[in-house]
Amino acid sequence: MQAMTPLPVFSIASVTPTICTLFGIEPPSNCVAPPFSFSSVSRAPEVRRGLVFAADAIGARLLRSYARDFEPVLKHAPLIVDAHAVMPSVTPVCFASMFTGAPPEVHGIRKYEKPILTCDTLFDAMSRAGRRVALVAVEGSSMDRIFRNRDIDYFTEKYDQEAVERTHQVISEDRHDLIVVYQQEYDDRIHATVPESPEALRAMRNHVRNFDSLASAAGVRWADRPHVVAFVSDHGTHIDPQTGRGTHGSDSPEDLEVKLFWSVKTSAGIR
Repeated sequence: MQAMTPLPVFSIASVTPTICTLFGIEPPSNCVAPPFSFSSVSRAPEVRRGLVFAADAIGARLLRSYARDFEPVLKHAPLIVDAHAVMPSVTPVCFASMFTGAPPEVHGIRKYEKPILTCDTLFDAMSRAGRRVALVAVEGSSMDRIFRNRDIDYFTEKYDQEAVERTHQVISEDRHDLIVVYQQEYDDRIHATVPESPEALRAMRNHVRNFDSLASAAGVRWADRPHVVAFVSDHGTHIDPQTGRGTHGSDSPEDLEVKLFWSVKTSAGIR
C-alpha cells in the first residue's frame, strides 16, 4: 500500500468532515482529515440545511489586503478558519481534497486534470444518509466535471451570474439539504491579468456580492431550521515572474494560505 502524506490539521480537506459532523452523518470512507474544531460546538441540534459557496482562488493574502471588501462575508459567516491548500495547489486537486477529506494520492487527482473521481466523496456520504444535494457549477469547470456520477442534482450553468440565479431558485424551492455553488470569475481574471488588477478585484467583489445575496436568501428561507453557511476557497495566487500574470500551483504561502468563513445557526443563535 502506498504511504499517505499526512494532511495538516488545518487543511481544506477538513471541509468535508466538518460538514458531515454538522449534519450528523458518517464521512466518506477515505476521509482522513479532522473536522474543524468549531463543529463540535453545534452537535445538537444537527443542521438540516447547508450552503457552501466555493469561490476559486481567493487566498488569505487577498483577504488581508482587502479586509473591508469582505465585511459582507463576515456578516453572514463570522467564524474564520485559517487553512492550507493541498499540493499541487491547482483547482481540481484542491477541490477533490476539499470534498473528499482525502489527500491527492488517495483521491487520485495529482495534477491539473479533470477526471471523474471514483473514490468516496462528501456527496456520496450525503446521499447514503438520505440527504439531497444540489451542485451548481459553471459548465466545464473542475467542480462541474470531477464529481459526476453521483446521486445528486447537477445544475450546469453558463457562468457565475447564471449559477447565482440558479442557486437562488434552488434555495427558494427548498428541496435540497446541501447546496454547493461554485464561482470562477476571479480565477479567470487573475490568469488574464494579475491578482490585484482592476479586473481581478472587480471579480473578487462580485464573489462577495453574490455570497451576500445567497446567504441572505438562505437565512430567510431556513430561518426556522438549524443550518450552516460557508464561504470557502481552494487556493490563493501569485504572479508568475516569467509571464507577469497571475498563477498558482506552488507551495508558496500566497498559493497555500486560505481563510474559510462559516456560520452555524441553531436555536441558540450563530456559533
